[in-house]
Amino acid sequence: MPSENSPAATAHAFNKLLNQPKLGSKSRSGEVDDGTKRLRRMILVEGIPSKTDPNLRPRIWKILLRVNELPSDTYLRYVSRGPCEVREKIRNDTFRTLATDKGFKERVREDMLVRLLDAFVWRNHDRPEDQLGFTYVQGMNVLAAPFLYTMPSEIEAFFCFAKFIEEACPLYVQPTLEGVHKGLRLLDRCLKFVDPELYAHLRSKNLSAELYAFPSVLTLCACTPPLDQVLQLWDFLLAFGVHLNVLCVIAQLLLMRDEVMASSSPMKLLRTFPPLEATPVIGIAVTLVRDLPADLYDELVRHPYEVHHS
Repeated sequence: MPSENSPAATAHAFNKLLNQPKLGSKSRSGEVDDGTKRLRRMILVEGIPSKTDPNLRPRIWKILLRVNELPSDTYLRYVSRGPCEVREKIRNDTFRTLATDKGFKERVREDMLVRLLDAFVWRNHDRPEDQLGFTYVQGMNVLAAPFLYTMPSEIEAFFCFAKFIEEACPLYVQPTLEGVHKGLRLLDRCLKFVDPELYAHLRSKNLSAELYAFPSVLTLCACTPPLDQVLQLWDFLLAFGVHLNVLCVIAQLLLMRDEVMASSSPMKLLRTFPPLEATPVIGIAVTLVRDLPADLYDELVRHPYEVHHS
C-alpha cells in the first residue's frame, strides 16, 4: 500500500473522488456540490499529482469547467469552414506561442493551435447578437496553449478553451482587452493595500502594473515558464477563479521584493519575471485574499466577466 502522503496515494484519493457520480453538476440552487468543494480543497492542499497519473489533470479541468458534452461534429463543422477572417493575425502569433518550451513544441503543433483558434472565431459567428461577441485577440494563443497541451484530444481542448473564455474571463478577450486593463488597475490597488512600501517604490519610478504586469495578467501567467508550474497554477485558478491571477502576480512581486526594493531601476528586473514557482505563489495569493477589504475583493472577483452597462 502506498504511504499516505505519496503521490500514488494522492492520485488514488483523487481518482476515488472523481469516480463519484454527479461530480461537477450544479444543484438546483446553483450551489457547487460537496464533491467539487472537496476536489477544490484537494487541489489546494495536495496538488494534482499529474506525473503519477497523467489522466487526472484533463479529467479535473473538465469537471471544474463543467464540460460534459463533446460534440465532435460541431468542432469538425467549424474546422471545415477553413481559415477565418483573422487567420493572418492568428498566424502572426501562433508560431511564437511558448516558443522556448521544448516539451510544448513536441506535443502541440502550430497547425493544431491555428485550427482551434480559427474554429473559435467561427463559433462566435453563430452566437446570438445580444451576447458578448468574441474574435481573435492578442494573448488568446497563449490562453489556448495549456488546453492543447493538457487535453488528450484537440476536440476536448477546444470545448474546454471555449467554455473557459466565454464564462471565466470573457472581458479578457474583448477587442479593447477591457478585463485585462481592469485587472491591472486592480493589481495596483491591491498592491497598495497589501504592501504600501513596495507600491510607493514602484510609483516613485513611474511604474504601474500596466507597464510591468501586462503579459502576466493578459496570459494568466502562462507567459512565465516553466510550463509544468503554469499548469499547476492553472489548476488553482480553474478551481477557485481566474480573478486570483492578479494576486498570483502580486505574489511573484513579493517573492522578488528585496531585489526590487534595492534596485534603482526595477523595470530591468520586472521585464522578465523569475521562473514560476506555483506552490509559494499560490500560498501567498491565498493569504492575500484574507488581507483584502471585502469590497475590493468583490471587485476583483467580478472583473473578468462582469459587464458594466453605462
